[in-house]
Amino acid sequence: MNVLILGSGGREHALAWKIAQSNLLNQLFIAPGNAGTTQFGTNLNVNPTDFDAIKQVVVENKIELVVVGPEDPLVKGIHDFFLETEELKNVAVIGPQKYAAQLEGSKEFAKEFMFRHNVPTAAYQSFTKDNLSEGYDFLETLNPPYVLKADGLAAGKGVLILNDLQEAKDELKEMLANEKFGAASSKVVIEEFLDGIELSCFVLTDGKSYVNLPNAKDYKRIGEGDKGLNTGGMGAVSPVPFACDEFMQKIEERVIKPTVEGLQKDNIPYKGFIFFGIIKVGDEPKVIEYNCRMGDPETEVVIPRVKSDFLELLIAAGKNELHTKSIEFKEESACTVMLVSGGYPEAYEKGKAILGLNAVENSIPFHAGTTMNGNDVVTNGGRVIAITSYGTNFKEALKQSYQNIDKICFDKMNFRKDIGFDL
Repeated sequence: MNVLILGSGGREHALAWKIAQSNLLNQLFIAPGNAGTTQFGTNLNVNPTDFDAIKQVVVENKIELVVVGPEDPLVKGIHDFFLETEELKNVAVIGPQKYAAQLEGSKEFAKEFMFRHNVPTAAYQSFTKDNLSEGYDFLETLNPPYVLKADGLAAGKGVLILNDLQEAKDELKEMLANEKFGAASSKVVIEEFLDGIELSCFVLTDGKSYVNLPNAKDYKRIGEGDKGLNTGGMGAVSPVPFACDEFMQKIEERVIKPTVEGLQKDNIPYKGFIFFGIIKVGDEPKVIEYNCRMGDPETEVVIPRVKSDFLELLIAAGKNELHTKSIEFKEESACTVMLVSGGYPEAYEKGKAILGLNAVENSIPFHAGTTMNGNDVVTNGGRVIAITSYGTNFKEALKQSYQNIDKICFDKMNFRKDIGFDL
């Protein structure tokens, strides 16, 4: 089978690494890919949201399965484009259609879905610039901290958690009236703050059946001790030590099953991944958010812990045959640490030569923001490389990753030295 992965990050490198291990694979293509994905397939210089160019690639290369990595093409309707195009309609697409992708693309849509299907989540209300004063009034009914979420996609930066009421009102005005996050914040969801510890859960579903993937915990803040600005993710750990069997059973019964059943009740077809951002409040799980794809950098620890043939599972999801499959995990823990460009998540420079990758032993370097400059691997993004390692526990895995990070360097390289600090 010929397979196409859309995207260029660490998530897509991890998927390429895993899919390339399958005996069912004939040729693998990655669009646009990065310097790391070239080891496992052919990179194609095509933007994942350029649907016509993707159509050409799929037809020319006789692609039978497309795995959509990032959220943007899903929210823009790539799956619908395939279903509506004669030459593409029989190609399996792993990633939901546009309407279902609103679970990630619209915070309000997701909250309404959760309330409708009794999925535990925080109380909320949503506002536009037309009822800004009502938003101020609602903030006054809440206890700090105040949680403001841009309704649309804001590249992981559209959530503000503020302790001061006046600051929360000022920021609400900035988001709604002054378009702080552009069109993404033309509507803002205000939520009650949930106090607890977070983890990420993932399923692959064909809309009726599903398989659970390993759980993970990622670290979003740039600074040690979870301080500083939000990033796309600075590292991740799997499995999550505090997620005991009893707690995972609660997530299955109260969150995952009602979500998949809710999609069926609402007649929303869904093929692909669902990410559940969970917070453990006391001993109870609540959903912070859904994503309609795999998380990053969690994919770089979740996928390495999957023992089963992953392409076989993806094919089954595409054919609505997931109920005939089961999934096996590796016993070991996996941890990843993200190496980022100096200045990230604010302004940073690209094109810095990366040295020492060939010296890495007993870890997997998943490229996130890299490209080739002649024979040199150079930086091409804020998050550059995720160093993933196995261990009998997360501490051992992290130790291995940090030992290999000592061998790698590029100008102004930065990383967190405390991944897993709260476990």
